[in-house]
Amino acid sequence: MNKLLPRAEDAIADIPDHATLMVGGFGLCGNPENLLGALHARGTRGLTIISNNCGTTDKGLGVLLAHGQVKKMVSSYVGENKEFERRYLTGELDVELNPQGTLAERIRAGGAGIPAFYTATGVGTAVSEGGLPIRYAADGSVAVASPKKETRTLFDPRTGRERTYVLETGLFADFCLVRAHVADEAGNLVFRKTARNFSPMMCTAAKVTIVEAEKIVPVGALDPDQIHVPGVYVKRVVQVTHKAGWIEQRTVRPRPA
Repeated sequence: MNKLLPRAEDAIADIPDHATLMVGGFGLCGNPENLLGALHARGTRGLTIISNNCGTTDKGLGVLLAHGQVKKMVSSYVGENKEFERRYLTGELDVELNPQGTLAERIRAGGAGIPAFYTATGVGTAVSEGGLPIRYAADGSVAVASPKKETRTLFDPRTGRERTYVLETGLFADFCLVRAHVADEAGNLVFRKTARNFSPMMCTAAKVTIVEAEKIVPVGALDPDQIHVPGVYVKRVVQVTHKAGWIEQRTVRPRPA
């Protein structure tokens, strides 16, 4: 089955207002910038976005945020984006914070059909006890706080002792937007280096996975042992037309005199 579409605009055309999206990338690495640009141009609003972070103030997911298209972020890292900070603290943005490994496992669980799981991460903190601000009021008070989560004492076979764990739920989305290094016409994907972080898991945890690929090859051109995501999880593929290669913090060694 050929899953190629001619334009990013065609690939995201049926994403409605108030949809829940998983978006791949880490910082600005591996962002599906062409799909995000098309979504911004379309003006889709009220989005709940599950992603490690929300780009920077004016790049990546930060573009959607700056134009008021994002209602809620489910994420781990909130730095590098002043507009994120402003909207969160003034009550314009809901934020559900997760430890980074917990976020990854919640996505993996959702893709595997696991509704919930226990983890030791966050036990005894506001992650499990509740009280993390999800939404602030305009006056700076907390309008909505995270609830207390269920905990349970279980036997840890690694240590031979009992340990307390917190119950976390799996995540699932309406749509997933990711960027792959190579895709074939059937949607089999290969990611490159650090762009292979959350993206493969996200592809399994959404009803519709949409991919922008830097290279598109015929079916059979990829070594089956090197495929990171089988095409069964992918619905649409578009060719990358713009590659910015952004870097959040450029740090270089001084040149010799």
